[in-house]
Amino acid sequence: LYAAAALRQAFSLSSAGSHAFPRQPLRFVSQRSAARSRSFMPPQASEATTIGSKRKMPVQIGTHDGSFHCDEALGCFLLQHTAAYENAEVVRTRDPDTLSQLDIVIDVGAVYAPETNRFDHHQRGFEEIFGHGFVTKLSSAGLVYKHFGREIVARALEFPADDARVERIYLKVYKSFIEAVDGIDNGVNAWESDKPARYVDNTGLSARVGKLNPAWNEESTPPVQLTQFHKGMALAGGEFMDAVKYYGLSWLPARQYVEEALDTAKAVHPSGEIIKLPCYCPWKEHLFELEEEKKVTPLPKYALFADEKGNWRIQAIPLTPASFENRKALPAAWRGERDAALDTVSGIEGCIFVHAAGFIGGNKTYEGALAMASKALELD
Repeated sequence: LYAAAALRQAFSLSSAGSHAFPRQPLRFVSQRSAARSRSFMPPQASEATTIGSKRKMPVQIGTHDGSFHCDEALGCFLLQHTAAYENAEVVRTRDPDTLSQLDIVIDVGAVYAPETNRFDHHQRGFEEIFGHGFVTKLSSAGLVYKHFGREIVARALEFPADDARVERIYLKVYKSFIEAVDGIDNGVNAWESDKPARYVDNTGLSARVGKLNPAWNEESTPPVQLTQFHKGMALAGGEFMDAVKYYGLSWLPARQYVEEALDTAKAVHPSGEIIKLPCYCPWKEHLFELEEEKKVTPLPKYALFADEKGNWRIQAIPLTPASFENRKALPAAWRGERDAALDTVSGIEGCIFVHAAGFIGGNKTYEGALAMASKALELD
């Protein structure tokens, strides 16, 4: 049979004229030897040889089968958004022989070896962290992001790889998105306390991905699990991409406006404790970073900005970007009051409201909002 195949190939080549491909020696490679050789090649070079031609084998990402979690679902999505793995097939298995033949493996295998594209975090002694001041132990999502995140961010935003913005967004997305996935998968508490949580939040990304697993009384065959796993990848990956685009295209551009407001604070009020944003934008995190960089003192207490209706808001600046406590809340006597009643109690015209919690209020004009903030500095 092999001889017949060789004769047919030789005849076809001699009949093809000047457009025929250059003749090459016939090679007969067994499926087993092709797979074995392929496991030692980088994804771009992964090939299997057939009679008279070469055919690229599909690049494959490996992870475990059975119940899935957010970290490997997100990790597989992230890999598919790199140049090397963008068309990769996901193979779910725990079989060591199968895993050994795959181009990259995450969340299974008990090996963390970036040089051989193995990214598990379950093995004894694993303590890898992201660095850059972060101390949460990494999950498979964090491992993939640590090694491939800059490329993924640059490709998602269509920024040059060496653009300085890529590094800032790379770090911001880890802090604001990936680290929570790492912490939850590794069982790391989000707070330093042995007290029970005051409430339970089952609406986070990790919880929602977990709920895509087939229920105990539903069909749970490998094809069903794979279908659900792809849904988990799409869910986690879609939110990741939303986060990258938000931080790259909306959040980061706002920094210059917050810096302008901070630099001109004393022109708004002699104390420097009231800032006026030139437009509404994501400002809290930028403000805290800039205050630290510039060693600002005293710290601003209120931020003024126009809302979508042309009215003005006065917002108390929180103790931290995520805190519900403020550096100085609006006066207790104003809280919960509105309109004419608030005009009377504050002695300022044009008031619209002050929230019952004292963290935000409104006035019809900039001058009125500035008057409210100025008076609030003097009151409790």
